[in-house]
Amino acid sequence: MSDDLSGVWDGTYIQPGTGMVTFTATLIEAGGALSGSISEPCSNPHCPIRTHSASISGHRAGSVVSFVKRYEPPGYGFDTVQYDGIINGEATEIDGRWRLPGASGSFLMIRSGKRAQASMTDDKAKQPAR
Repeated sequence: MSDDLSGVWDGTYIQPGTGMVTFTATLIEAGGALSGSISEPCSNPHCPIRTHSASISGHRAGSVVSFVKRYEPPGYGFDTVQYDGIINGEATEIDGRWRLPGASGSFLMIRSGKRAQASMTDDKAKQPAR
């Protein structure tokens, strides 16, 4: 895998009172600047839309990443969220915390190619030896 974070990432975050929320992020890294987009299901049972879209803007310095997620359009109890995380040595996972005023939680992003690779390894391990 490349050290460049550009690509598709599968993620989860833990939201107090809701539990685990899944999302898909597309990141673009250029010279340490991060941009991109996120798509996630609405976790609020009173939300009038099924899927939220958000933009990402931030930066990377070595193994540290920081970005702001801005929901588009804002509303439904959602606006901006600060994310700060650490990238693993293979640049296949970002683990960290998200923050809102008065609330925070953990998040994990996995480069989408890693999940497929792990599934193939698991399938090979289940095959009988010849």
